[in-house]
Amino acid sequence: MFNSQRHTARKFRQARVRQKLRGDAQRPRLCVFRSEKHIYVQVIADDTGRTLFAASTLASDVRDQVKKPASVAAAKAIGEIVGKRCVEQGITAAVFDRNGFLYHGRVRAVAEGAREAGLKI
Repeated sequence: MFNSQRHTARKFRQARVRQKLRGDAQRPRLCVFRSEKHIYVQVIADDTGRTLFAASTLASDVRDQVKKPASVAAAKAIGEIVGKRCVEQGITAAVFDRNGFLYHGRVRAVAEGAREAGLKI
């Protein structure tokens, strides 16, 4: 399942992008992973190697808001939640890591939701 040509190509894209992106405490890396059913977002400070916080459509507060977790609306809600948490912790800017996925659909909705919440990407 994970040895498909599509998965291997995404891993190469992910490594290529990851060489250029670095997140630190002032501007952490906002990493997005999308599966067929859910979307996951992590805010990572690469200089310390710590995940500051994470959010996904599996969380109970998001499940109450959206009906379909694999939708663009759910991804936008996750982006808004992450953006609000960043602003609450004093983080005003982040580096967006699309994790080898194309920047459209749910991945784009996460970025737009975070921007609407006040995070500069």
